[in-house]
Amino acid sequence: MATGDGRPFHPHIATGSQGDGVNEHLETMEPTLLWRHFRTFCNTPRPSGREEALAKKVEAWADARGLHHERDEAGNLLLRKPASPGHEEVPGTVLQGHLDMVSQAAPGVEHDFTRDPIETFEQDGWLHARGTTLGADNGIGAAAGLAILDDDSLTHGPLEVLLTVEEEASLVGAIKLREQWLQGHFLLNLDSEDEGQVYIGCAGGASVSTEAVLAEAPVAPGMAGLKIGVHGLKGGHSGLDIHQGLGNANCLLARLLDHLAGTGLQLADYDGGTMGNAITREAWATVAVPRDRLEHVTGEIERFARLYREELEGVDDGVTLSHEPASVERAIAAADTRRIVGVMHALPYGVAGMSRSAPGVVETSNNMGIVRLEQGKFRLQLMVRSLRDSARDELVARLGTLLELTGFEPRINQGYPGWTPDPEAPLLARFQRVHETTTGEVPAVKIVHAGLECGLIGAKHPEMQMISFGPTIRGAHSPDERVDIGAVQNFYAVLRAMVEDLARP
Repeated sequence: MATGDGRPFHPHIATGSQGDGVNEHLETMEPTLLWRHFRTFCNTPRPSGREEALAKKVEAWADARGLHHERDEAGNLLLRKPASPGHEEVPGTVLQGHLDMVSQAAPGVEHDFTRDPIETFEQDGWLHARGTTLGADNGIGAAAGLAILDDDSLTHGPLEVLLTVEEEASLVGAIKLREQWLQGHFLLNLDSEDEGQVYIGCAGGASVSTEAVLAEAPVAPGMAGLKIGVHGLKGGHSGLDIHQGLGNANCLLARLLDHLAGTGLQLADYDGGTMGNAITREAWATVAVPRDRLEHVTGEIERFARLYREELEGVDDGVTLSHEPASVERAIAAADTRRIVGVMHALPYGVAGMSRSAPGVVETSNNMGIVRLEQGKFRLQLMVRSLRDSARDELVARLGTLLELTGFEPRINQGYPGWTPDPEAPLLARFQRVHETTTGEVPAVKIVHAGLECGLIGAKHPEMQMISFGPTIRGAHSPDERVDIGAVQNFYAVLRAMVEDLARP
């Protein structure tokens, strides 16, 4: 049986839900092999840390295809395919992506990312998900790697496909990657998001967090409960989109609460953000305020709503502030409330500096991704990125000092390195030639202000040459995520051509 692109048909990964028609339209799209594998990715829940079900399906598919596969201690999955006859001696190629996805649902959408499939639809040449993140980051790249293994019409050297876990949770899988596991000499990272571009460097990063337990007490008589929300924001990727000046709901709500702290306001709970690497779209705080200041407080909320709309006009036009009565029985003290909202208000958000060596590229930034207060337990997580490790470490140190000065103990993870650009690498020159031959255009060479796994993999395999490329994806890490269907076709055509080119001596 033939595929729509003329290549031999091979059974794709079976899923329990494919028989009920979920995402069946993906079966009719080109390139056939890629979209069939991506259907499996959509139909199998795979939030960060919960990739096991998908990994097992990929392993079962590899067994059916007679492909070698193994896992390392972190759960990363490596598949190998021998070279085409006569090409055994050429340097091996590694195709690399990650299994997990960011789990974000639009307001009012109920979706269990540990159980429910991602439902997709086409509109105006783009593939979207209904009310959730799509998982094209990095499901398209990972599916492309499997499609290459699935394509017996290709001439290739020794092939490896590395699928890491928990990439969206600060690159956990790449950090824990087994030493000297890979055999290939070239690595094609398939986790970039702009057609016609090739990336040769990326930012490193680190997270700064704090946790504290604050005493709760019954609210005094004469206090009124209020639930305050900041919502309607676009959200986005805390690296790729940080330069746009998008509103961060945690920062906007903290600014309002800090302004209201003088009213005697007390925090009962707070819920803002789900991922450190996503710009927070909505945040909610339940507070108790003196009843005789309630009218003043609601008036200030409405004033700030107008202010935020003015400040974010043309950037985040949907920004909305809301308030409604709430039942509040217990809350933390006004002094602790002041500490929390004060430190949140003082912490920087957004671009901290632009690169001098790569004009137009953000060098250093910070994002306030997660804030929680529940039953007196306070948690805050920040995500720092930089092209320069020293600048990353300096901003991390400043954030830690600020937390200490406000009475919170900073927790700093070990961070991960950036990927140092090598514009003279032979692999880049080969890719530029292949890209121009395949598409008629020379790709733009870029450095990205986001964490790619290349830096970590390169640290374990310093002899390896690597580049990163992919199709056009917009709105990654938000429910607006979408992928350009035509760009996927072009991306896969370039990938196939590159694999065949690397099979030549």
